[in-house]
Amino acid sequence: MRFKNKVCLVTGGSSGIGKATALQLAAEGGRVAILSRTEKDGNAVVAEITNAGGEAVFIETDLGQPKDIEAAVDEVLRRWKRVDVLVNDAAMMTYKPLAELSLEEWNQLMQVNLQAVFLLCQRCIPHMQGGAIVNVSSVHAFETTPNLIPYATSKGALEAFTRGVSREYDRQQVRINNVAPGAVDTPMLWDNPNVKNGQEKVEGAVGQPAEIAAVICFLASPEASFVHGTTVVADGGRLNIL
Repeated sequence: MRFKNKVCLVTGGSSGIGKATALQLAAEGGRVAILSRTEKDGNAVVAEITNAGGEAVFIETDLGQPKDIEAAVDEVLRRWKRVDVLVNDAAMMTYKPLAELSLEEWNQLMQVNLQAVFLLCQRCIPHMQGGAIVNVSSVHAFETTPNLIPYATSKGALEAFTRGVSREYDRQQVRINNVAPGAVDTPMLWDNPNVKNGQEKVEGAVGQPAEIAAVICFLASPEASFVHGTTVVADGGRLNIL
Protein backbone atom coordinates (compact mmCIF):
# COMPACT_ATOMS: atom_id res chain seq x y z
CA MET A 1 0.00 0.00 0.00
CA ARG A 2 2.45 2.65 -1.21
CA PHE A 3 -0.16 5.43 -1.07
CA LYS A 4 -2.06 4.59 2.10
CA ASN A 5 -3.87 7.76 3.23
CA LYS A 6 -1.94 9.86 0.70
CA VAL A 7 -3.90 12.65 -0.95
CA CYS A 8 -3.56 12.26 -4.71
CA LEU A 9 -4.77 14.79 -7.27
CA VAL A 10 -5.06 13.55 -10.87
CA THR A 11 -6.01 15.73 -13.84
CA GLY A 12 -7.67 13.99 -16.74
CA GLY A 13 -8.59 11.22 -14.35
CA SER A 14 -11.89 10.37 -16.05
CA SER A 15 -10.39 8.40 -18.95
CA GLY A 16 -7.28 6.88 -20.46
CA ILE A 17 -3.97 7.15 -18.61
CA GLY A 18 -5.45 9.44 -15.95
CA LYS A 19 -8.22 6.97 -15.15
CA ALA A 20 -5.80 4.06 -14.94
CA THR A 21 -3.57 6.12 -12.65
CA ALA A 22 -6.46 7.13 -10.40
CA LEU A 23 -7.55 3.51 -10.08
CA GLN A 24 -4.05 2.30 -9.18
CA LEU A 25 -3.45 5.09 -6.67
CA ALA A 26 -6.77 4.26 -4.99
CA ALA A 27 -6.08 0.51 -5.06
CA GLU A 28 -2.87 1.22 -3.17
CA GLY A 29 -4.63 3.23 -0.46
CA GLY A 30 -4.63 6.73 -1.92
CA ARG A 31 -7.39 9.29 -1.44
CA VAL A 32 -7.95 10.42 -5.02
CA ALA A 33 -9.31 13.69 -6.37
CA ILE A 34 -10.18 13.47 -10.06
CA LEU A 35 -10.13 16.76 -11.97
CA SER A 36 -11.90 16.68 -15.33
CA ARG A 37 -14.57 18.43 -17.38
CA THR A 38 -16.43 15.16 -17.99
CA GLU A 39 -18.79 14.75 -15.06
CA LYS A 40 -20.40 11.47 -16.13
CA ASP A 41 -17.10 9.69 -16.73
CA GLY A 42 -15.49 11.25 -13.65
CA ASN A 43 -18.30 10.11 -11.39
CA ALA A 44 -18.10 6.63 -12.93
CA VAL A 45 -14.44 6.40 -11.93
CA VAL A 46 -15.28 7.59 -8.43
CA ALA A 47 -17.99 4.92 -8.19
CA GLU A 48 -15.54 2.25 -9.32
CA ILE A 49 -13.08 3.31 -6.65
CA THR A 50 -15.61 3.58 -3.83
CA ASN A 51 -17.27 0.29 -4.76
CA ALA A 52 -13.86 -1.32 -4.33
CA GLY A 53 -13.54 0.22 -0.85
CA GLY A 54 -11.44 3.22 -1.81
CA GLU A 55 -11.91 6.94 -1.31
CA ALA A 56 -12.31 9.39 -4.18
CA VAL A 57 -14.02 12.58 -5.25
CA PHE A 58 -14.73 14.09 -8.66
CA ILE A 59 -14.21 17.84 -9.07
CA GLU A 60 -15.50 19.28 -12.34
CA THR A 61 -12.65 21.46 -13.61
CA ASP A 62 -11.93 23.31 -16.83
CA LEU A 63 -8.15 23.40 -16.85
CA GLY A 64 -8.22 26.30 -19.25
CA GLN A 65 -9.76 28.45 -16.50
CA PRO A 66 -7.41 29.55 -13.68
CA LYS A 67 -10.33 30.12 -11.31
CA ASP A 68 -11.47 26.52 -11.80
CA ILE A 69 -7.99 25.28 -10.92
CA GLU A 70 -7.83 27.43 -7.81
CA ALA A 71 -11.27 26.25 -6.69
CA ALA A 72 -10.39 22.60 -7.30
CA VAL A 73 -7.21 22.72 -5.22
CA ASP A 74 -9.05 24.62 -2.48
CA GLU A 75 -11.67 21.85 -2.42
CA VAL A 76 -8.96 19.17 -2.05
CA LEU A 77 -7.34 21.13 0.78
CA ARG A 78 -10.70 21.72 2.48
CA ARG A 79 -11.47 18.02 2.35
CA TRP A 80 -8.05 16.50 3.13
CA LYS A 81 -5.83 19.41 4.31
CA ARG A 82 -2.85 18.63 2.08
CA VAL A 83 -1.62 17.25 -1.25
CA ASP A 84 0.86 14.37 -1.36
CA VAL A 85 0.79 13.41 -5.05
CA LEU A 86 -0.01 15.58 -8.08
CA VAL A 87 -0.35 13.88 -11.47
CA ASN A 88 -0.69 16.29 -14.40
CA ASP A 89 -2.08 14.04 -17.12
CA ALA A 90 -4.77 16.08 -18.90
CA ALA A 91 -3.84 17.37 -22.35
CA MET A 92 -5.30 18.24 -25.72
CA MET A 93 -4.02 18.09 -29.29
CA THR A 94 -4.54 19.95 -32.55
CA TYR A 95 -4.16 18.39 -35.99
CA LYS A 96 -3.53 21.29 -38.34
CA PRO A 97 -0.57 22.65 -40.30
CA LEU A 98 1.03 25.70 -38.68
CA ALA A 99 -0.31 28.07 -41.35
CA GLU A 100 -3.91 27.03 -40.60
CA LEU A 101 -3.75 27.35 -36.82
CA SER A 102 -5.64 30.20 -35.19
CA LEU A 103 -4.21 32.09 -32.24
CA GLU A 104 -7.25 30.94 -30.24
CA GLU A 105 -6.42 27.28 -30.91
CA TRP A 106 -2.78 27.81 -29.98
CA ASN A 107 -3.65 29.62 -26.75
CA GLN A 108 -6.30 27.09 -25.72
CA LEU A 109 -3.87 24.20 -26.07
CA MET A 110 -1.15 26.01 -24.15
CA GLN A 111 -3.59 26.86 -21.37
CA VAL A 112 -4.53 23.22 -20.86
CA ASN A 113 -1.20 21.52 -21.57
CA LEU A 114 1.20 23.98 -19.95
CA GLN A 115 -0.43 26.85 -18.04
CA ALA A 116 -2.58 24.45 -16.00
CA VAL A 117 0.52 22.49 -14.95
CA PHE A 118 2.20 25.70 -13.82
CA LEU A 119 -0.86 26.80 -11.84
CA LEU A 120 -1.42 23.40 -10.22
CA CYS A 121 2.23 23.09 -9.19
CA GLN A 122 2.29 26.65 -7.89
CA ARG A 123 -0.88 26.05 -5.90
CA CYS A 124 -0.05 22.59 -4.57
CA ILE A 125 3.67 22.75 -3.73
CA PRO A 126 3.23 24.90 -0.58
CA HIS A 127 0.98 22.12 0.77
CA MET A 128 3.36 19.26 -0.13
CA GLN A 129 6.01 18.09 2.27
CA GLY A 130 7.88 15.10 0.90
CA GLY A 131 5.33 14.86 -1.90
CA ALA A 132 5.70 13.96 -5.57
CA ILE A 133 4.63 15.54 -8.85
CA VAL A 134 4.47 13.48 -12.03
CA ASN A 135 3.85 15.27 -15.32
CA VAL A 136 2.77 13.32 -18.38
CA SER A 137 4.94 14.50 -21.24
CA SER A 138 5.23 12.70 -24.59
CA VAL A 139 7.77 11.29 -27.02
CA HIS A 140 6.64 14.21 -29.20
CA ALA A 141 8.76 16.43 -26.95
CA PHE A 142 11.80 14.81 -28.60
CA GLU A 143 10.65 13.69 -32.06
CA THR A 144 7.37 14.60 -33.70
CA THR A 145 5.29 14.39 -36.87
CA PRO A 146 3.61 17.04 -39.07
CA ASN A 147 0.52 18.95 -37.90
CA LEU A 148 1.28 18.55 -34.19
CA ILE A 149 3.44 21.63 -33.58
CA PRO A 150 1.46 23.11 -30.63
CA TYR A 151 1.26 19.75 -28.85
CA ALA A 152 4.95 18.97 -29.37
CA THR A 153 5.88 22.50 -28.28
CA SER A 154 3.84 22.23 -25.09
CA LYS A 155 5.44 18.92 -24.19
CA GLY A 156 8.94 20.23 -24.89
CA ALA A 157 8.21 23.19 -22.62
CA LEU A 158 6.89 20.80 -19.97
CA GLU A 159 10.25 19.02 -19.99
CA ALA A 160 12.04 22.33 -19.34
CA PHE A 161 9.50 23.32 -16.69
CA THR A 162 10.07 20.10 -14.78
CA ARG A 163 13.84 20.52 -14.85
CA GLY A 164 13.50 24.09 -13.58
CA VAL A 165 11.17 23.17 -10.71
CA SER A 166 13.56 20.40 -9.66
CA ARG A 167 16.30 23.01 -9.25
CA GLU A 168 14.12 25.28 -7.12
CA TYR A 169 12.82 22.60 -4.77
CA ASP A 170 14.86 20.02 -2.92
CA ARG A 171 13.61 16.47 -3.40
CA GLN A 172 13.05 16.22 0.35
CA GLN A 173 10.23 18.76 -0.02
CA VAL A 174 8.81 17.71 -3.37
CA ARG A 175 10.06 15.51 -6.18
CA ILE A 176 9.04 16.27 -9.76
CA ASN A 177 9.48 14.03 -12.79
CA ASN A 178 8.00 13.33 -16.21
CA VAL A 179 6.70 10.23 -17.93
CA ALA A 180 6.89 10.40 -21.72
CA PRO A 181 4.50 7.85 -23.26
CA GLY A 182 4.47 6.76 -26.87
CA ALA A 183 1.33 5.47 -28.57
CA VAL A 184 -1.19 4.41 -25.92
CA ASP A 185 -4.61 2.83 -26.41
CA THR A 186 -6.67 5.88 -25.43
CA PRO A 187 -9.30 8.07 -27.14
CA MET A 188 -6.62 10.69 -27.85
CA LEU A 189 -4.80 8.20 -30.09
CA TRP A 190 -7.79 6.82 -31.98
CA ASP A 191 -9.65 10.14 -32.28
CA ASN A 192 -6.70 11.60 -34.17
CA PRO A 193 -8.23 12.48 -37.58
CA ASN A 194 -4.94 11.68 -39.30
CA VAL A 195 -5.10 8.16 -37.86
CA LYS A 196 -8.76 7.82 -38.83
CA ASN A 197 -8.17 8.79 -42.45
CA GLY A 198 -5.02 6.71 -42.78
CA GLN A 199 -2.58 9.60 -43.24
CA GLU A 200 -0.77 8.61 -40.04
CA LYS A 201 0.04 4.97 -39.43
CA VAL A 202 0.26 3.73 -35.86
CA GLU A 203 3.43 1.73 -36.20
CA GLY A 204 5.17 -0.23 -33.49
CA ALA A 205 3.88 -1.08 -30.04
CA VAL A 206 0.68 0.42 -28.62
CA GLY A 207 0.71 0.51 -24.83
CA GLN A 208 -2.16 0.11 -22.41
CA PRO A 209 -3.10 2.92 -19.99
CA ALA A 210 -2.32 0.67 -17.01
CA GLU A 211 1.25 0.24 -18.25
CA ILE A 212 1.83 3.99 -18.16
CA ALA A 213 0.00 4.28 -14.84
CA ALA A 214 2.45 1.78 -13.37
CA VAL A 215 5.37 4.06 -14.29
CA ILE A 216 3.56 7.13 -12.96
CA CYS A 217 2.82 5.40 -9.66
CA PHE A 218 6.42 4.28 -9.32
CA LEU A 219 7.65 7.86 -9.72
CA ALA A 220 5.04 9.06 -7.23
CA SER A 221 5.98 6.43 -4.66
CA PRO A 222 8.73 6.29 -2.02
CA GLU A 223 10.50 3.72 -4.20
CA ALA A 224 11.56 6.60 -6.46
CA SER A 225 12.91 8.75 -3.62
CA PHE A 226 16.20 9.35 -5.48
CA VAL A 227 14.56 10.24 -8.83
CA HIS A 228 14.14 13.99 -9.32
CA GLY A 229 13.95 16.30 -12.33
CA THR A 230 14.11 13.69 -15.05
CA THR A 231 11.97 11.89 -17.62
CA VAL A 232 11.15 8.21 -17.94
CA VAL A 233 10.29 7.29 -21.53
CA ALA A 234 7.65 4.55 -21.68
CA ASP A 235 6.98 4.06 -25.36
CA GLY A 236 7.60 0.43 -26.32
CA GLY A 237 10.40 1.67 -28.57
CA ARG A 238 8.22 4.13 -30.54
CA LEU A 239 10.65 7.05 -30.21
CA ASN A 240 13.07 5.15 -32.45
CA ILE A 241 10.60 5.14 -35.36
CA LEU A 242 9.11 8.65 -35.15
